[in-house]
Amino acid sequence: MSRNITVAVVQHGNTADYHTNLEHSIAGIRRAAAQGAQLVMLQELHTGLYFCQIENTDYFDLAETIPGPSTHTLGELAAELGIVIVCSLFEKRAVGLYHNTAVVLDTDGSIAGKYRKMHIPDDPGYYEKFYFTPGDLGFTPIKTSIATLGVLVCWDQWYPEAARLMALAGAELLLYPTAIGWNPQDTAEEQARQRDAWITIQRSHAVANNIPVLSANRIGFECDPSGQTAGSQFWGSSMIVGWQGELLAQADTSSVTELVVTVDLDRTEQVRRWWPYLRDRRIDAYTDLVLRYRD
Repeated sequence: MSRNITVAVVQHGNTADYHTNLEHSIAGIRRAAAQGAQLVMLQELHTGLYFCQIENTDYFDLAETIPGPSTHTLGELAAELGIVIVCSLFEKRAVGLYHNTAVVLDTDGSIAGKYRKMHIPDDPGYYEKFYFTPGDLGFTPIKTSIATLGVLVCWDQWYPEAARLMALAGAELLLYPTAIGWNPQDTAEEQARQRDAWITIQRSHAVANNIPVLSANRIGFECDPSGQTAGSQFWGSSMIVGWQGELLAQADTSSVTELVVTVDLDRTEQVRRWWPYLRDRRIDAYTDLVLRYRD
């Protein structure tokens, strides 16, 4: 048996203008749909610049409600094209309460579900803890009319626990909207190591769980508005990975592009028969995983 679906990721740069960014995302979605995509994922916080390079309370004005303007526009597009759209938004949940949230819009334009980013970084140039409350929806896959999606966001992609929990709950695909890049002051060797690590960890999630992985990253240079750092050069490299870690498609580091690949969701059954990781897990011996550290 085969259960083929055609999936896509959209990669583009961003400006400070919401409408321009949304137009770029919509154009990418339409191009992907024209190539047969039934599911299209956008990059993290795709409607604006990556504002978390600095801490500035004015940037909370960028947040929007869910449902809200972006989900309305993209929901209409999903219904028009008859596709599933995964978008990443700065969610205003309540006054003074904000999340980094991925929303899944089903083929009829309705909100199938949302995922609030669980792992929140606080690193030089990535001051997300200032803006985002950690997610409270858990690692729960979202069921759509075409597949069950394990949606995670950016920093989540470094944690095998998150991918595993999504897989254990029935996710058929792992999806990572992403915004990650280089510090321009790092050496070329260090930049290469960071990008290679980012690619490797996501390929490993596909291998360990025997399900495809989609990652959409932005491109382009975005300056630090404070002038205190060299800004960030986002490295693109969006990808679609197969069940055994194979790169089914990968973008370069600088091009506006869409990756479109057809995957057979029934292949997971076959690969898990060959490599029965879930069968052989020693769940009786993993209790220490809930500890912060084993002293």
